Amino acid sequence: MSRRLKRFSVEEVLVQVLGHDEEGTEIEPEIEEDVSELEDITDFEPDSEETDQSTDGEGKAPEEQAPEETFQSKSGHLLWSSSPQDRGGRARVENLIKMTPGPTRYAASRVDDIKSSFQLFLPESIEGIILEMTNLEGKRVFGDTWREIDLVDLQAYIGLLILAGVYRSNDEATKSLWDEESGRPIFRATMSLQQFHVISRIIRFDNRDTRSIRWRNDKLAAIRNIWDKWVERLPLMYNPGPEVTVDERLVTFRGRCSFKVYIPSKPGKYGIKIWAACDARSSYAWNMQVYMGKPSTGRAEKNQGMRVVLDMTTGLQGHNITCENFFTSHALGQELLKRKLTMVGTVRKNKPELPPALVSTRGRQALSSQFAFTDTHTLVSYIPKKNRNVILMSTVHKDAAVSTTEHRKPLMIQDYNKNKGGVDCLDKLTGTYTCKRMTARWPVALFHNILDVSAFNAYVVWTAIDPTWNQGESFKRRLFLADLGKALVTPLIQRRQHIPRTPASASLVRSMRTPAPAAALAALPQQGHCQKRKRCGLCAPRDIKTSLTCFDVTDVRLAFTGEYPICLLTWHTQMHVSDSYLIYFHI
Repeated sequence: MSRRLKRFSVEEVLVQVLGHDEEGTEIEPEIEEDVSELEDITDFEPDSEETDQSTDGEGKAPEEQAPEETFQSKSGHLLWSSSPQDRGGRARVENLIKMTPGPTRYAASRVDDIKSSFQLFLPESIEGIILEMTNLEGKRVFGDTWREIDLVDLQAYIGLLILAGVYRSNDEATKSLWDEESGRPIFRATMSLQQFHVISRIIRFDNRDTRSIRWRNDKLAAIRNIWDKWVERLPLMYNPGPEVTVDERLVTFRGRCSFKVYIPSKPGKYGIKIWAACDARSSYAWNMQVYMGKPSTGRAEKNQGMRVVLDMTTGLQGHNITCENFFTSHALGQELLKRKLTMVGTVRKNKPELPPALVSTRGRQALSSQFAFTDTHTLVSYIPKKNRNVILMSTVHKDAAVSTTEHRKPLMIQDYNKNKGGVDCLDKLTGTYTCKRMTARWPVALFHNILDVSAFNAYVVWTAIDPTWNQGESFKRRLFLADLGKALVTPLIQRRQHIPRTPASASLVRSMRTPAPAAALAALPQQGHCQKRKRCGLCAPRDIKTSLTCFDVTDVRLAFTGEYPICLLTWHTQMHVSDSYLIYFHI
């Protein structure tokens, strides 16, 4: 048997030799340092039988004293433990974000106003493709009589679609928007109803003559060119926060489409399914992918959920991915950890990696939780009410933390509920002021979705760059969309050659052709005796005469009252201007 060697000091040696020390007391060997080192080691060994008795017993003390159990998965290839394998809390390496959340420097350097924030996602390179293909289709349909549209026409058309969404008129008949009595003056002031119908009919996103060849290998051929260019720009403009949500969206469409799906849980039920990755806090759409049905082989794709999440999160590092039970699996968690990403999500009860002990609800009380751990994954089975359980899997939670609230929900479920709605919130917000209109062509339905998401992303970028914009106002996004729509239609209104017949629309066109009244006052001639003076058109009962004529309406004299042009400003801001015109000039 080997004995442990003890180290003595010079004084101790003398004591051993002489039999006593100077004070006549024995000196014991110093082993306090060795004991303290052993105690420090046992604090970090969960399997050690010796524990530090000086702990205060808060938090997880009862769980440490409970006997450890093991659970075997249904497949028999995975062994779960009832005690945590890692007591370090949240995974530090996987949750280290290298990118700063918010607008990128590329986006911030290119945003000057609301219109420029929208053009981050629909630049002239994408609009140029739409213009080229639309004019090509126009020549094919109308021949030599076709008048090519330009960038101003296309932007005005997009602006009218956005304004129709602002007014909640996307389901309203197009003819009623141009009605002389009940319609909106800004629609008639921008373009005629016939021109709007023509653009809606012939707008295209690819060459129709070569589509049949490309269709053989790509079901999205009719819009693939601009879709890919648009998706590439989404991650360039905004960095998501630490929490990212991956889920499915449904673009409502009931026309003919080879990859149309039926999702009864969605409000529209029928449409085109889109996989999306969104920032859980702002719902910024960071990545998207269209689901195009089964492959040409006819066989269903295996591990589709894992493939989708890996595709949607390409380029992310240090983020936590929240997903639903269609995506969550033990294999997905392992793959995400290799990319320095973590995961939390609900799990389907038929997954082979689950232990039967956590799936069963027999003998378990309501509001109880049961945990299972591996080196990298954590499972929790929570009973919200009798005979019903919810199972979640996480690679970011490392302990069996449970809240002290009435429902005693595990912390894992609370984090999941907090971050699961990123994509659903995007659907709700874009659906409130959507620009989609009834169409029988699925590429147009996807184009309307592009406009909705681009406008929402532009709003997120704009408010992040300028947090003081309309601060304290309600319905800020509605104000943003209204300003965006007007900015897009203004260039076409300013160059219109024919004045609309309705007074409100005609007044709007005239006002947009000339500078604002306050800015135009400097160009007005001074009062003098060179012109014949006539009564003011606004305050004639007061018998005030003036030689000044309105700068946009002939034969109307408007007087200056003192030093301030009250009659001139009143005429152009209150009397002969529609409500939509008042939006442009606030005096």
